[in-house]
Amino acid sequence: MSQPLRFIETSPQPPASADVVVIGGGIIGVFTAYYLARRGLSVALVEKGRIGAEQSSRNWGWCRQQNRDARELPMATKSLELWDQFAAETGEDTGFKRCGLLYLSDDEAQISGWAHWRELAKTAGVTTHMLSGREASERGQATGRIWKGGVFSPSDGTADPARAAPAVAAALIKLGGSVHQNCAARGIELEGGRVSGVVTEAGTIKTRTAVLAGGAWASSFCNQLGVRFPVATVRQSIVRLAPVQQRLPDALAGPRVAVTRRPDGHYVLAISGRGRVDPTPQLMRFAPQFIPMFAKRWRNVFPGGLEGLRWGHETRARWKLDAPTPMERARILDPKPDPAGVRETHRRAIDLLPALRDARIASTWAGYIDSTPDGVPGIGELPQMPGFILAAGFSGHGFGIGPGAGHLIADLVTGSRPIFDPAPFNPARFNESSWGKVADF
Repeated sequence: MSQPLRFIETSPQPPASADVVVIGGGIIGVFTAYYLARRGLSVALVEKGRIGAEQSSRNWGWCRQQNRDARELPMATKSLELWDQFAAETGEDTGFKRCGLLYLSDDEAQISGWAHWRELAKTAGVTTHMLSGREASERGQATGRIWKGGVFSPSDGTADPARAAPAVAAALIKLGGSVHQNCAARGIELEGGRVSGVVTEAGTIKTRTAVLAGGAWASSFCNQLGVRFPVATVRQSIVRLAPVQQRLPDALAGPRVAVTRRPDGHYVLAISGRGRVDPTPQLMRFAPQFIPMFAKRWRNVFPGGLEGLRWGHETRARWKLDAPTPMERARILDPKPDPAGVRETHRRAIDLLPALRDARIASTWAGYIDSTPDGVPGIGELPQMPGFILAAGFSGHGFGIGPGAGHLIADLVTGSRPIFDPAPFNPARFNESSWGKVADF
Protein backbone atom coordinates (compact mmCIF):
# COMPACT_ATOMS: atom_id res chain seq x y z
CA MET A 1 0.00 0.00 0.00
CA SER A 2 1.06 3.63 -0.44
CA GLN A 3 2.09 6.07 2.25
CA PRO A 4 -0.55 7.06 4.87
CA LEU A 5 -3.28 9.14 3.24
CA ARG A 6 -4.86 12.09 5.04
CA PHE A 7 -8.41 11.23 6.05
CA ILE A 8 -11.23 13.78 5.90
CA GLU A 9 -14.74 13.52 7.31
CA THR A 10 -17.49 13.72 4.69
CA SER A 11 -21.25 13.31 4.48
CA PRO A 12 -22.65 9.83 3.80
CA GLN A 13 -25.78 11.15 2.06
CA PRO A 14 -25.55 13.12 -1.19
CA PRO A 15 -27.97 15.98 -1.86
CA ALA A 16 -31.14 15.58 -3.90
CA SER A 17 -29.82 18.03 -6.49
CA ALA A 18 -26.76 20.06 -7.43
CA ASP A 19 -25.69 22.40 -10.19
CA VAL A 20 -22.81 20.05 -10.99
CA VAL A 21 -21.95 16.52 -9.91
CA VAL A 22 -18.28 15.54 -10.11
CA ILE A 23 -17.65 11.81 -10.32
CA GLY A 24 -14.27 10.82 -8.86
CA GLY A 25 -12.33 12.17 -5.89
CA GLY A 26 -8.82 12.16 -7.31
CA ILE A 27 -6.76 15.28 -7.92
CA ILE A 28 -8.66 16.19 -11.12
CA GLY A 29 -12.06 15.74 -9.53
CA VAL A 30 -11.36 17.68 -6.35
CA PHE A 31 -9.78 20.65 -8.16
CA THR A 32 -12.68 20.73 -10.63
CA ALA A 33 -15.19 20.79 -7.80
CA TYR A 34 -13.16 23.40 -5.90
CA TYR A 35 -13.05 25.85 -8.81
CA LEU A 36 -16.74 25.36 -9.50
CA ALA A 37 -17.61 26.04 -5.85
CA ARG A 38 -15.49 29.21 -5.91
CA ARG A 39 -17.79 30.47 -8.65
CA GLY A 40 -20.83 30.01 -6.48
CA LEU A 41 -22.21 26.81 -7.99
CA SER A 42 -23.60 24.04 -5.82
CA VAL A 43 -21.31 21.06 -6.29
CA ALA A 44 -21.57 17.46 -5.15
CA LEU A 45 -18.45 15.30 -5.43
CA VAL A 46 -18.98 11.55 -5.21
CA GLU A 47 -16.16 9.08 -4.68
CA LYS A 48 -16.64 5.31 -4.56
CA GLY A 49 -13.81 4.90 -2.02
CA ARG A 50 -11.64 7.49 -0.28
CA ILE A 51 -10.55 10.87 -1.56
CA GLY A 52 -7.24 10.56 -3.38
CA ALA A 53 -6.79 6.87 -2.58
CA GLU A 54 -5.98 5.64 -6.07
CA GLN A 55 -3.44 7.09 -8.51
CA SER A 56 -3.58 10.57 -6.95
CA SER A 57 -1.72 9.27 -3.88
CA ARG A 58 0.40 6.67 -5.71
CA ASN A 59 2.44 8.91 -8.01
CA TRP A 60 5.81 10.65 -7.80
CA GLY A 61 4.37 14.00 -6.70
CA TRP A 62 6.14 15.96 -9.44
CA CYS A 63 4.62 19.26 -10.57
CA ARG A 64 6.61 19.97 -13.68
CA GLN A 65 6.81 21.94 -16.88
CA GLN A 66 10.11 20.34 -17.91
CA ASN A 67 9.79 17.85 -20.81
CA ARG A 68 6.03 18.28 -21.08
CA ASP A 69 4.28 17.53 -24.34
CA ALA A 70 3.72 20.85 -26.14
CA ARG A 71 -0.04 20.38 -25.80
CA GLU A 72 0.20 20.11 -22.02
CA LEU A 73 2.75 22.86 -21.44
CA PRO A 74 0.26 25.76 -21.03
CA MET A 75 -1.69 23.67 -18.53
CA ALA A 76 1.49 22.76 -16.63
CA THR A 77 2.66 26.38 -16.45
CA LYS A 78 -0.69 27.63 -15.19
CA SER A 79 -0.93 24.76 -12.72
CA LEU A 80 2.23 25.84 -10.91
CA GLU A 81 0.70 29.28 -10.34
CA LEU A 82 -2.50 27.65 -9.10
CA TRP A 83 -0.67 25.34 -6.68
CA ASP A 84 0.82 28.47 -5.09
CA GLN A 85 -2.49 30.32 -5.11
CA PHE A 86 -4.40 27.44 -3.57
CA ALA A 87 -2.29 27.48 -0.41
CA ALA A 88 -2.68 31.27 -0.11
CA GLU A 89 -6.43 31.14 -0.73
CA THR A 90 -7.30 28.28 1.60
CA GLY A 91 -4.57 27.81 4.19
CA GLU A 92 -4.66 24.11 3.31
CA ASP A 93 -1.32 22.33 2.98
CA THR A 94 -0.74 20.23 -0.13
CA GLY A 95 2.99 19.98 0.50
CA PHE A 96 3.68 21.95 -2.68
CA LYS A 97 7.08 23.59 -3.01
CA ARG A 98 9.15 24.85 -5.93
CA CYS A 99 12.23 22.83 -5.12
CA GLY A 100 13.34 22.56 -8.74
CA LEU A 101 13.72 19.35 -10.73
CA LEU A 102 17.13 18.03 -11.71
CA TYR A 103 17.78 15.76 -14.69
CA LEU A 104 21.19 14.16 -15.30
CA SER A 105 22.36 12.26 -18.34
CA ASP A 106 25.32 10.72 -20.19
CA ASP A 107 23.30 10.37 -23.39
CA GLU A 108 24.20 13.13 -25.83
CA ALA A 109 21.05 12.54 -27.88
CA GLN A 110 18.91 12.99 -24.76
CA ILE A 111 20.78 16.14 -23.78
CA SER A 112 20.25 17.47 -27.30
CA GLY A 113 16.55 16.68 -26.98
CA TRP A 114 16.35 18.68 -23.78
CA ALA A 115 18.04 21.61 -25.50
CA HIS A 116 15.50 21.40 -28.31
CA TRP A 117 12.66 21.32 -25.79
CA ARG A 118 14.09 24.42 -24.11
CA GLU A 119 13.54 26.39 -27.33
CA LEU A 120 9.88 25.37 -27.22
CA ALA A 121 9.70 26.24 -23.53
CA LYS A 122 11.02 29.74 -24.14
CA THR A 123 7.94 30.51 -26.23
CA ALA A 124 5.81 29.69 -23.18
CA GLY A 125 7.95 31.73 -20.78
CA VAL A 126 9.44 28.65 -19.09
CA THR A 127 12.92 28.91 -17.62
CA THR A 128 15.12 25.87 -18.11
CA HIS A 129 18.84 25.78 -17.37
CA MET A 130 20.93 23.48 -19.55
CA LEU A 131 23.84 22.17 -17.50
CA SER A 132 27.33 21.54 -18.80
CA GLY A 133 29.14 18.42 -17.71
CA ARG A 134 30.83 20.32 -14.91
CA GLU A 135 27.58 21.95 -13.74
CA ALA A 136 25.65 18.68 -13.90
CA SER A 137 28.32 16.85 -11.93
CA GLU A 138 28.33 19.61 -9.32
CA ARG A 139 24.56 19.65 -8.89
CA GLY A 140 24.55 15.86 -8.90
CA GLN A 141 27.48 15.43 -6.55
CA ALA A 142 25.42 13.10 -4.36
CA THR A 143 25.69 10.55 -7.16
CA GLY A 144 29.49 10.53 -6.93
CA ARG A 145 29.70 10.46 -10.72
CA ILE A 146 30.81 12.65 -13.58
CA TRP A 147 27.98 13.53 -15.98
CA LYS A 148 28.02 14.75 -19.56
CA GLY A 149 25.16 17.16 -18.98
CA GLY A 150 21.78 17.80 -17.49
CA VAL A 151 18.96 20.24 -17.06
CA PHE A 152 17.56 22.05 -14.05
CA SER A 153 14.07 23.57 -14.00
CA PRO A 154 14.06 25.91 -10.98
CA SER A 155 10.37 26.86 -11.02
CA ASP A 156 9.14 23.26 -11.06
CA GLY A 157 8.53 21.38 -7.85
CA THR A 158 6.68 18.69 -5.95
CA ALA A 159 3.55 18.30 -3.85
CA ASP A 160 2.66 15.58 -1.36
CA PRO A 161 0.35 12.95 -2.90
CA ALA A 162 -0.72 11.79 0.56
CA ARG A 163 -2.06 15.25 1.42
CA ALA A 164 -2.94 17.05 -1.80
CA ALA A 165 -6.31 15.69 -2.90
CA PRO A 166 -7.71 15.54 0.67
CA ALA A 167 -6.55 19.14 1.24
CA VAL A 168 -8.46 20.32 -1.82
CA ALA A 169 -11.54 18.36 -0.76
CA ALA A 170 -11.35 19.99 2.68
CA ALA A 171 -11.20 23.42 1.03
CA LEU A 172 -14.19 22.49 -1.10
CA ILE A 173 -16.22 21.62 1.98
CA LYS A 174 -15.35 25.01 3.52
CA LEU A 175 -16.81 26.65 0.41
CA GLY A 176 -20.08 24.80 0.89
CA GLY A 177 -19.50 21.96 -1.56
CA SER A 178 -20.57 18.49 -0.55
CA VAL A 179 -18.19 15.52 -0.64
CA HIS A 180 -19.33 11.93 -0.37
CA GLN A 181 -16.90 9.05 0.13
CA ASN A 182 -17.91 5.40 -0.25
CA CYS A 183 -20.58 6.62 -2.65
CA ALA A 184 -20.15 5.17 -6.14
CA ALA A 185 -21.76 6.75 -9.16
CA ARG A 186 -23.47 3.96 -11.07
CA GLY A 187 -24.64 5.83 -14.14
CA ILE A 188 -26.24 8.86 -15.76
CA GLU A 189 -29.91 9.71 -16.26
CA LEU A 190 -30.93 11.55 -19.42
CA GLU A 191 -33.94 13.63 -20.45
CA GLY A 192 -34.21 14.49 -24.10
CA GLY A 193 -30.66 13.25 -24.61
CA ARG A 194 -29.22 15.64 -22.01
CA VAL A 195 -27.88 14.84 -18.55
CA SER A 196 -30.61 15.10 -15.93
CA GLY A 197 -29.11 13.21 -13.02
CA VAL A 198 -26.33 11.05 -11.63
CA VAL A 199 -27.39 7.73 -10.16
CA THR A 200 -25.35 6.80 -7.08
CA GLU A 201 -25.56 3.87 -4.71
CA ALA A 202 -27.11 6.27 -2.16
CA GLY A 203 -29.71 7.73 -4.53
CA THR A 204 -30.03 9.94 -7.58
CA ILE A 205 -28.69 13.49 -7.63
CA LYS A 206 -30.62 15.68 -10.04
CA THR A 207 -28.27 17.81 -12.12
CA ARG A 208 -27.81 19.23 -15.60
CA THR A 209 -24.04 18.74 -15.61
CA ALA A 210 -21.87 15.75 -14.71
CA VAL A 211 -18.06 15.67 -14.84
CA LEU A 212 -16.45 12.24 -15.09
CA ALA A 213 -13.00 12.34 -13.48
CA GLY A 214 -12.88 8.61 -12.94
CA GLY A 215 -9.24 7.82 -13.73
CA ALA A 216 -8.73 4.14 -14.46
CA TRP A 217 -12.49 3.54 -14.22
CA ALA A 218 -13.48 6.18 -16.77
CA SER A 219 -13.51 3.97 -19.87
CA SER A 220 -15.70 1.25 -18.37
CA PHE A 221 -18.07 3.94 -17.02
CA CYS A 222 -18.28 5.49 -20.48
CA ASN A 223 -19.03 2.06 -21.91
CA GLN A 224 -22.22 1.99 -19.83
CA LEU A 225 -23.34 5.07 -21.74
CA GLY A 226 -22.44 3.73 -25.16
CA VAL A 227 -19.46 6.10 -25.32
CA ARG A 228 -16.17 4.81 -26.72
CA PHE A 229 -13.18 6.13 -24.74
CA PRO A 230 -9.93 4.24 -25.49
CA VAL A 231 -7.85 3.76 -22.35
CA ALA A 232 -5.23 1.18 -21.40
CA THR A 233 -4.14 1.13 -17.78
CA VAL A 234 -0.48 0.54 -17.00
CA ARG A 235 0.35 -0.91 -13.56
CA GLN A 236 3.38 0.95 -12.22
CA SER A 237 5.26 -0.07 -9.07
CA ILE A 238 6.77 2.36 -6.56
CA VAL A 239 9.34 1.88 -3.79
CA ARG A 240 9.51 4.03 -0.66
CA LEU A 241 12.70 4.15 1.40
CA ALA A 242 13.19 5.33 4.96
CA PRO A 243 15.04 8.64 5.51
CA VAL A 244 18.82 8.76 5.32
CA GLN A 245 21.24 11.02 7.14
CA GLN A 246 22.72 12.59 4.01
CA ARG A 247 20.53 15.25 2.39
CA LEU A 248 19.90 14.27 -1.21
CA PRO A 249 18.24 16.23 -4.06
CA ASP A 250 14.53 16.79 -3.54
CA ALA A 251 13.67 15.57 -7.05
CA LEU A 252 16.22 13.88 -9.28
CA ALA A 253 15.81 11.99 -12.54
CA GLY A 254 18.79 9.97 -13.63
CA PRO A 255 19.06 8.02 -16.86
CA ARG A 256 17.26 4.97 -15.49
CA VAL A 257 15.41 5.94 -12.30
CA ALA A 258 13.83 8.90 -10.51
CA VAL A 259 14.11 9.70 -6.80
CA THR A 260 11.82 12.10 -4.92
CA ARG A 261 12.12 13.28 -1.34
CA ARG A 262 8.81 13.41 0.52
CA PRO A 263 8.13 16.02 3.25
CA ASP A 264 8.56 13.33 5.93
CA GLY A 265 12.09 12.58 4.68
CA HIS A 266 11.26 9.30 2.95
CA TYR A 267 12.42 8.77 -0.62
CA VAL A 268 10.13 7.52 -3.37
CA LEU A 269 11.72 5.60 -6.25
CA ALA A 270 10.26 4.91 -9.69
CA ILE A 271 11.28 4.13 -13.25
CA SER A 272 9.71 6.49 -15.75
CA GLY A 273 7.30 4.73 -18.07
CA ARG A 274 7.95 1.26 -16.68
CA GLY A 275 4.96 -0.91 -15.91
CA ARG A 276 2.90 -4.01 -16.53
CA VAL A 277 -0.06 -4.11 -18.89
CA ASP A 278 -2.58 -6.57 -17.50
CA PRO A 279 -4.71 -8.26 -20.20
CA THR A 280 -8.39 -7.37 -19.87
CA PRO A 281 -11.43 -7.25 -22.18
CA GLN A 282 -11.01 -3.48 -22.45
CA LEU A 283 -7.35 -3.79 -23.43
CA MET A 284 -8.22 -6.32 -26.11
CA ARG A 285 -10.80 -3.98 -27.58
CA PHE A 286 -8.49 -0.96 -27.76
CA ALA A 287 -5.20 -2.77 -28.41
CA PRO A 288 -4.88 -1.62 -32.06
CA GLN A 289 -4.87 2.03 -30.97
CA PHE A 290 -2.15 1.41 -28.39
CA ILE A 291 0.24 -0.53 -30.59
CA PRO A 292 2.24 2.61 -31.52
CA MET A 293 2.71 3.61 -27.87
CA PHE A 294 3.63 0.15 -26.66
CA ALA A 295 5.96 -0.38 -29.63
CA LYS A 296 7.77 2.86 -28.80
CA ARG A 297 8.14 1.90 -25.16
CA TRP A 298 8.82 -1.84 -25.52
CA ARG A 299 11.86 -1.70 -23.23
CA ASN A 300 9.73 -0.53 -20.28
CA VAL A 301 6.26 -1.96 -20.80
CA PHE A 302 5.83 -5.66 -20.06
CA PRO A 303 2.92 -8.11 -20.20
CA GLY A 304 1.09 -8.33 -16.91
CA GLY A 305 -1.02 -10.94 -15.19
CA LEU A 306 -4.46 -11.37 -13.66
CA GLU A 307 -4.47 -8.19 -11.56
CA GLY A 308 -6.58 -6.29 -14.07
CA LEU A 309 -9.22 -8.99 -14.20
CA ARG A 310 -9.19 -9.32 -10.42
CA TRP A 311 -9.98 -5.63 -9.86
CA GLY A 312 -12.55 -5.38 -12.64
CA HIS A 313 -11.94 -1.77 -13.61
CA GLU A 314 -11.58 -2.67 -17.30
CA THR A 315 -14.70 -4.74 -17.67
CA ARG A 316 -16.73 -4.58 -20.87
CA ALA A 317 -19.86 -5.83 -19.12
CA ARG A 318 -22.89 -3.61 -18.65
CA TRP A 319 -24.04 -3.20 -15.07
CA LYS A 320 -27.44 -2.38 -13.58
CA LEU A 321 -28.14 0.92 -11.86
CA ASP A 322 -30.15 -0.70 -9.04
CA ALA A 323 -27.51 -3.24 -8.00
CA PRO A 324 -23.87 -3.11 -6.78
CA THR A 325 -21.38 -2.41 -9.55
CA PRO A 326 -17.72 -3.43 -9.92
CA MET A 327 -16.81 -0.07 -8.36
CA GLU A 328 -18.54 -1.03 -5.13
CA ARG A 329 -16.76 -4.37 -5.07
CA ALA A 330 -13.39 -2.66 -5.53
CA ARG A 331 -13.66 0.60 -3.60
CA ILE A 332 -9.96 1.35 -3.93
CA LEU A 333 -7.73 -0.03 -6.69
CA ASP A 334 -4.77 -1.45 -4.79
CA PRO A 335 -2.96 -3.76 -7.22
CA LYS A 336 0.05 -5.82 -6.27
CA PRO A 337 3.47 -4.32 -7.07
CA ASP A 338 5.57 -6.12 -9.64
CA PRO A 339 8.35 -7.90 -7.64
CA ALA A 340 10.81 -7.74 -10.54
CA GLY A 341 10.01 -4.07 -11.03
CA VAL A 342 10.53 -3.34 -7.34
CA ARG A 343 13.92 -5.06 -7.29
CA GLU A 344 15.08 -3.30 -10.44
CA THR A 345 13.89 0.10 -9.22
CA HIS A 346 15.67 -0.34 -5.90
CA ARG A 347 18.87 -1.52 -7.62
CA ARG A 348 18.93 1.41 -10.01
CA ALA A 349 18.29 3.94 -7.23
CA ILE A 350 21.21 2.63 -5.16
CA ASP A 351 23.41 2.75 -8.24
CA LEU A 352 22.42 6.38 -8.81
CA LEU A 353 22.58 7.50 -5.16
CA PRO A 354 24.89 5.29 -3.06
CA ALA A 355 23.68 6.98 0.15
CA LEU A 356 20.42 5.03 -0.25
CA ARG A 357 22.20 1.68 0.08
CA ASP A 358 21.54 1.29 3.80
CA ALA A 359 18.01 2.75 3.78
CA ARG A 360 15.37 0.15 4.53
CA ILE A 361 12.41 -0.31 2.22
CA ALA A 362 9.51 1.22 4.15
CA SER A 363 6.79 0.16 1.71
CA THR A 364 6.02 -0.70 -1.89
CA TRP A 365 2.84 -0.20 -3.85
CA ALA A 366 1.39 -0.08 -7.33
CA GLY A 367 -1.20 2.00 -9.11
CA TYR A 368 -3.03 2.00 -12.42
CA ILE A 369 -2.13 4.82 -14.82
CA ASP A 370 -5.01 5.61 -17.19
CA SER A 371 -3.29 6.06 -20.55
CA THR A 372 -4.69 7.33 -23.84
CA PRO A 373 -3.26 6.36 -27.24
CA ASP A 374 -1.41 9.68 -27.58
CA GLY A 375 -0.48 10.13 -23.91
CA VAL A 376 -2.59 13.28 -23.49
CA PRO A 377 -5.89 13.48 -21.54
CA GLY A 378 -9.40 13.75 -22.91
CA ILE A 379 -11.15 16.85 -21.55
CA GLY A 380 -14.41 18.21 -22.89
CA GLU A 381 -18.14 17.88 -23.26
CA LEU A 382 -19.34 14.96 -25.35
CA PRO A 383 -21.51 16.37 -28.15
CA GLN A 384 -23.70 13.25 -28.23
CA MET A 385 -24.55 13.77 -24.55
CA PRO A 386 -24.92 17.46 -23.60
CA GLY A 387 -24.03 18.12 -19.98
CA PHE A 388 -21.59 15.21 -19.74
CA ILE A 389 -17.95 16.33 -19.51
CA LEU A 390 -15.10 13.87 -19.67
CA ALA A 391 -11.84 14.52 -17.81
CA ALA A 392 -9.69 11.39 -17.82
CA GLY A 393 -6.79 9.62 -19.50
CA PHE A 394 -4.10 11.78 -17.89
CA SER A 395 -1.48 9.13 -18.72
CA GLY A 396 0.65 9.54 -15.61
CA HIS A 397 0.82 13.34 -15.90
CA GLY A 398 -2.33 14.28 -14.03
CA PHE A 399 -1.12 15.01 -10.52
CA GLY A 400 1.03 18.03 -11.35
CA ILE A 401 -1.47 19.55 -13.78
CA GLY A 402 -4.48 18.88 -11.57
CA PRO A 403 -5.12 22.55 -10.70
CA GLY A 404 -4.95 23.70 -14.31
CA ALA A 405 -7.17 20.86 -15.50
CA GLY A 406 -9.72 21.58 -12.78
CA HIS A 407 -9.77 25.28 -13.61
CA LEU A 408 -10.22 24.54 -17.33
CA ILE A 409 -13.11 22.17 -16.66
CA ALA A 410 -14.77 24.79 -14.46
CA ASP A 411 -14.36 27.25 -17.35
CA LEU A 412 -16.04 24.83 -19.75
CA VAL A 413 -18.91 24.16 -17.36
CA THR A 414 -19.61 27.85 -16.70
CA GLY A 415 -18.99 29.08 -20.24
CA SER A 416 -16.14 31.30 -19.07
CA ARG A 417 -13.17 32.19 -21.23
CA PRO A 418 -10.88 29.15 -20.96
CA ILE A 419 -7.73 29.62 -18.93
CA PHE A 420 -5.88 28.11 -21.93
CA ASP A 421 -6.89 26.54 -25.23
CA PRO A 422 -8.92 23.35 -24.61
CA ALA A 423 -8.81 22.21 -28.24
CA PRO A 424 -5.79 19.84 -27.90
CA PHE A 425 -7.66 17.83 -25.26
CA ASN A 426 -10.93 17.39 -27.14
CA PRO A 427 -12.04 13.75 -26.67
CA ALA A 428 -13.35 13.73 -30.25
CA ARG A 429 -9.79 13.16 -31.44
CA PHE A 430 -10.01 9.56 -30.25
CA ASN A 431 -12.54 8.90 -32.98
CA GLU A 432 -9.77 9.47 -35.51
CA SER A 433 -6.76 7.33 -36.35
CA SER A 434 -4.31 6.85 -33.47
CA TRP A 435 -1.36 6.19 -35.76
CA GLY A 436 -0.04 9.71 -35.40
CA LYS A 437 1.98 11.37 -32.66
CA VAL A 438 2.62 9.30 -29.55
CA ALA A 439 3.76 11.12 -26.42
CA ASP A 440 6.01 9.79 -23.68
CA PHE A 441 4.89 9.58 -20.07
